[in-house]
Amino acid sequence: MTTKTFTRSELAEAFANFEHTVARAAETRDWDPWVEQYTPDVVYVEHAAGTMRGRDEVRAWIWKTMESFPGSYMTSFPSLWTVIDEPTGRVICELDNPMRDPGDGTVISATNISIVTYAGDGLWCRQEDIYNPLRFVAAAMKWCRKAQELGTLTDEAANWMRQYGGNK
Repeated sequence: MTTKTFTRSELAEAFANFEHTVARAAETRDWDPWVEQYTPDVVYVEHAAGTMRGRDEVRAWIWKTMESFPGSYMTSFPSLWTVIDEPTGRVICELDNPMRDPGDGTVISATNISIVTYAGDGLWCRQEDIYNPLRFVAAAMKWCRKAQELGTLTDEAANWMRQYGGNK
């Protein structure tokens, strides 16, 4: 928990920059600027992947996660709602994780709750992502089945689908 208090406007501005950085990373598929918005000693709690400490651990995880299916098929990560908690320097939000169009305009997505703790100077010192991993697996499987039906299933997604039992 942060010991310094930040104003609501500072937290709102920092989170707007955070969202812009996330959007740009999703667009360019360059995750390094996303990692650089955290302090060098960041603690990142990701319930399925565990707790990462420091930018290097976060960087390795985000590149692996977002550059392989299903992460590589997620097109954006907009916040659906946010709460700014001034006393703790935190922003709590629900993030959407929509996947790319399987070929007929269908939108398939899953959401997570993220709690980010501000450290000042535009940097975040902690993030915790809270979600049910099975909902993400279900969304990815739904995407695979739809793409298979449409004839747009890629080899990478088909391999993932087989690994997670989608051809039963």
